[in-house]
Amino acid sequence: MPEIRILPELLINQIAAGEVVDRPAAALKELLENSVDAGAGEISAQLAGGGTLLIKIADDGCGIPRDELPLALARHATSKIASGADLERVASLGFRGEALASIASVSRLTLTSRRAGEKHAWTLAATGPELSAIAPASLEAGTSVEVRDLHFNTPARRKFLKSEATEYAHCEEAFKRVALSRNRVGFTLQHNGRARWRLRPQAAADRACALLGEDFGAASLALDETSAGPRLYGLIGLPAHSRAARDAQYFFVNGRFVRDKLLAHAVRQAYQDVLHHERHPAFALFLEIDPAQVDVNVHPTKIEVRFRDARSVHQFVFHALNKALARPGAGVATTREGTVEAASGGVNAPLPSYARQDAMALGIAQTAGFYDTLFGRHGAPLLHEHPEPQEAAPPPLGFALAQLAGIYILAQNRQGLVIVDMHAAHERIVYEKLKAALDDRNIPMQPLLVPVTFNADALDVATVEEHQDILQKIGFDLAVISPGTLVTRGVPAMLGDADAQTLAQDVLREAREFGASRILTERRNELLATMACHSAVRANRRLTIPEMNALLREMEETERSGQCNHGRPTWHQISVAELDRLFMRGQ
Repeated sequence: MPEIRILPELLINQIAAGEVVDRPAAALKELLENSVDAGAGEISAQLAGGGTLLIKIADDGCGIPRDELPLALARHATSKIASGADLERVASLGFRGEALASIASVSRLTLTSRRAGEKHAWTLAATGPELSAIAPASLEAGTSVEVRDLHFNTPARRKFLKSEATEYAHCEEAFKRVALSRNRVGFTLQHNGRARWRLRPQAAADRACALLGEDFGAASLALDETSAGPRLYGLIGLPAHSRAARDAQYFFVNGRFVRDKLLAHAVRQAYQDVLHHERHPAFALFLEIDPAQVDVNVHPTKIEVRFRDARSVHQFVFHALNKALARPGAGVATTREGTVEAASGGVNAPLPSYARQDAMALGIAQTAGFYDTLFGRHGAPLLHEHPEPQEAAPPPLGFALAQLAGIYILAQNRQGLVIVDMHAAHERIVYEKLKAALDDRNIPMQPLLVPVTFNADALDVATVEEHQDILQKIGFDLAVISPGTLVTRGVPAMLGDADAQTLAQDVLREAREFGASRILTERRNELLATMACHSAVRANRRLTIPEMNALLREMEETERSGQCNHGRPTWHQISVAELDRLFMRGQ
């Protein structure tokens, strides 16, 4: 058996580099974070060859004293913590004292720095384990780190690097993450002598839009919630503008970019009721929390964290996002000044004149039945409950103009044309009403004038016999009249126009497949979505103008009305500018 021996310092650093500096992007991240921790107001990054040939970071931070330059390149030497107590409340991005030493062990590194008030800068070069003598240099106040020929002395690691374009893409992503986390710092990025990014200090929302695109900014919701200490703020993408991949998801904890399973689950759970199939939301979220409540010393790359009270953090994040997504009108994009704006339009889009709903001599008998089944209301029609202003600005979804193909409602608002899928919209409205009624333990049952009898197998019969109480909680009166026959005597009042037999069979199928107790817990929303689908206004149902306007007003007051129960959009905005381009007006 080989004898145990202490490894050479260079080999120790190279092993550490394998964890911390696996590719140029990792080195860039560590160097940018060092500049942020130094209190820099301006940070510039220059790359060549995707970062394999050159990474140069210059900042105007506090600088490093001459005598501490060699310590800056030593392992486990840091100015950011001094004790175990400091480690438990780390507020800086770096703290392990490994990054510069690891990078220096696998590259040709030059460190130059000048403290404010000093006559000139000092520089120190490292090639592998060898350090040069400290020499005078020319530099404005701050620090410059130049890394050349990354992994020149670790050919096995260099062999696994990808193409220049791929490595640059990873570097750019690392740059974006740091730039997002510090919006009050100016950043520039050059690659092969060409400027790629120039970011001035700006508001957090402006920085997010600059890095993630104006399309993201126009199709996102602002969020800012606090709860007994923690604060969560940022921008979250509208469900209708979700993506096929998780390529625009940025979560920061105390300014540190993290990939955390707990936080990711909270986000997924908040979006699950409005996101279509395997789509993914886009977001830039910032969680501020007492540093003592989060452990950042989990992984060498510091990309993972562990919360002291994981459950409360999960619930806070989930409820904050769920509240924002549930706001009536959350499907309507807003500018950062708060004015309503079409997701596809611009702040300078022309504001057209809009259709106003004139007063109509409309008899209650003409519409009361429709409104009763559509919205579960009784008495005066909704036209009277939602008076439409004659002179004020129109509501977000505007006023109805016509119905198209028996499927779509066409309406006009300030931005232009709104197209509404009336079945999808009504499905969401009924679904939210069912959820609210069940939360209040009050889903009223409507007895059927003519009970519906149908054949059923033994499992359905057993489900009815064993779970009458649960079925009654969701508004069903089902009974067994023979070993193979069931009768539906009542259904939820909001679903009175649904096919009673098919509706009952679908509910019993859910109860059989997932268990009757689960359909009121984790399967609750899926069951209510199935029920809502049965009663939603069907295609080819002709609606009057007042009926269409009533549906639009209900959408504006209903949580998550921008998406149907399956996550598909319920409406789409086409701006006047888009219509002008379509017809080549002004060209």
